[in-house]
Amino acid sequence: MALHPDRLFPADPGTRVIARRLHETIARLPIVSPHGHTDPSWYAEDKPFSDPAALFITPDHYATRMLYSQGVKLQDLGVARRNGEPVETDARKIWRLFAAHFHLFAGTPTRLWFEHALETVFGITERLSPQTADALFDRIEAAILTPEMRPRALFDRFKIEVIATTDSALDDLAHHQAVRASGWHGRVVPTYRPDAVVDPQVTGFAGNLERLFAMTGEAATWAGYLNAHRARRAFFKRHGATATDHGHATARTENLSQADAEALFDKVLAGRADASEADAFRGQMLTEMARMSQDDGLVMQIHPGSFRNHNPSLFTDFGADKGADIPKATDYVHALKPLLDAVGNDPKLTVILFTLDETAYSRELAPLAGHYPALKLGPAWWFFDSPEGMRRFRETTTETAGFYNTVGFNDDTRAYLSIPARHDMARRVDCAYLARLVADHRLDEEEAFGLAAELAYGLAKRAYRL
Repeated sequence: MALHPDRLFPADPGTRVIARRLHETIARLPIVSPHGHTDPSWYAEDKPFSDPAALFITPDHYATRMLYSQGVKLQDLGVARRNGEPVETDARKIWRLFAAHFHLFAGTPTRLWFEHALETVFGITERLSPQTADALFDRIEAAILTPEMRPRALFDRFKIEVIATTDSALDDLAHHQAVRASGWHGRVVPTYRPDAVVDPQVTGFAGNLERLFAMTGEAATWAGYLNAHRARRAFFKRHGATATDHGHATARTENLSQADAEALFDKVLAGRADASEADAFRGQMLTEMARMSQDDGLVMQIHPGSFRNHNPSLFTDFGADKGADIPKATDYVHALKPLLDAVGNDPKLTVILFTLDETAYSRELAPLAGHYPALKLGPAWWFFDSPEGMRRFRETTTETAGFYNTVGFNDDTRAYLSIPARHDMARRVDCAYLARLVADHRLDEEEAFGLAAELAYGLAKRAYRL
C-alpha cells in the first residue's frame, strides 16, 4: 500500500517529470488552512484523541455516508442518535466494521486521505482489511497516547502556519480565548458563521435571535439587528477572525430599500415569513454582510447549492451533517446580481464564491470572477474535493478567470489527520495541471514554478488576509 511518489502525476513520462520537479519545490511549504471545521477545543485543551474509530470514522461523513449506502447502520459506527438511544461504543468493533467494508473506497479521495494519514502519521504501509484490522488498531491506539500525537504537536508536525475554524455567531469563542491565554505559538482563528441568526428556516431561529439581541444589548429592530451583527463581527475580529462564512441553500441576493428590508425583517421576527420570504431575507443579508465587509475588512465566503438533509428519516434519527446532503443546480448570474450591483466593483472587498454545481464553472462562475474586482473563486468544494474534481475546476475556469482570480486551496475538513493529505493532493493535482501547460508550451517552466507556490500557499494567504 506504500504511497507512490508519483501518485496523481500525469502518465506521460515527459510531463510527469515536469510535475515532479514542480512538486519538489512546494511539497514542504507551510499549510495555510483558511477554512475548515476542526474543533477549537482540540487546540485549547490539547488532549489525546480517544481512539482510532473516533479519529478516523465516526465523525467523518465522507466515511459514514459510503458505508450507509451499502446498508451499514450509522449507530453501528458510533454515530450518536438525537433521542439518546444507545449506539455502538466499542471502538474496536467500529474499526473492524470499517475494515470489512474498506474495499468500498477504492478510487475515492477518502481512501487516498486515509492511507496518506496511515503512512505519514503512523508509519503504516499495510492496507486496512479484516485480516490487518486489529494489528493496525493496536498500533494507532498506542501511538495516539504519546505526546507526539496531541493536537498541538501535530499542528507543528504538519507545518500548519494558520488554521481557521468555523464558529456560530453566538459562540463565546472561549476555546479561542484559551488558546491565546495559554501562550502557545500556534495560530488558530475563528470564522464568523451567522446562519443560525440569518436563516428563518433554521430550527430554533426565534430563540437564536433572542440570544443575539441579549448578547449585544441591541433592540429587536432592523437597525438593531444589523448593529448586533456588526458587534459580533467586531468581537470575532478581536479574536483573530479574518473571514465570514455563509452556507445558504441558494446564491440568491437582494438589495431592498430600507423600508422593504424593515418590513421583511418585522415579518421574519414575528415568525410569519413564508419560504419565499425566508429566502429573500437570506438574500438581503448576504448583501448586508458584504456591505459590512466593506467596513470591517472581513473576507466573505458564500457556500451555496447544497440540498441539506435530503434523507428525512436519517435527519430525524441522527440530525444534520451525516452524509445526506446532495449537490443541486444553482443559478449565479441572476442570483448574485443585486449584491454585485451594490458592491461588486469594490477592489478592496473580497467575496469568495464556492459551488456544488460544476456545470456553472465555465458558464457562470469563471466569467463572473474574471470580471468583478470583488469576486474570487473558491477551490473545488466538498463532493469535488477530489483529484478529478480539482482537475475539472482548473480546466474549466483558468482560461476565463486565470489563476489569480482563484484563492488557492482550503481543506474544509473536520478530520484533523486529513489536513496534510488534502493539501498534498491539491498540490499534486495543481502541479500535474501546470506540467501539462508547460508540456503544451503554454507556460514557461519558470512561470509554472511561481504559480505552483502561489496555488499551494500565496493565494490563500493573501485572499484571506492571513
